[in-house]
Amino acid sequence: MKKTTKWTMTAMVLLFVAAIASSAFGFGWGRGPGCGGGSCAGFLGYPGLNLTADQKAQLEALRAEQLKATESLRTQMLAKRDALRALWLEATPDQAKIQAAQNEMRTLRDQLQEINTSFRLEGLKILTPEQKEQLKTNAAGRGGFGRGRGFGPGAGPGTCPGGNCPGR
Repeated sequence: MKKTTKWTMTAMVLLFVAAIASSAFGFGWGRGPGCGGGSCAGFLGYPGLNLTADQKAQLEALRAEQLKATESLRTQMLAKRDALRALWLEATPDQAKIQAAQNEMRTLRDQLQEINTSFRLEGLKILTPEQKEQLKTNAAGRGGFGRGRGFGPGAGPGTCPGGNCPGR
């Protein structure tokens, strides 16, 4: 009986840790850099925007800048996630340590969200009013824009023509 309870408790703790980790990293992060629709950088993933070459270059530069600006925070979040996982897997988890680690992750996530919001707003400034309207139309059918890392839908690996997505 005790063996079954121990395994059940372990499974519940692991599921809880997985839920915490996935919620921490699921907030606005996709698998890929937002490739789709034959293009590869954020808003470029939305068909019908008809971006000019200059707009594409500006958005790609903004995307690269965003990745560079968030690199340290993303690395810190990965380390905090691993530390939190280790705290949960201790024989007697310490509630105060776990809550402190969760608060640190929340702080990092908030900082990431602020940076990503600033970059999205900068990206919107590059679009024409007609492109913004088209973006609204596209986003309505997709559940919103910016679901990938950064500006785009986060279609994931392998969706860029020739596999040459910026940031990879």
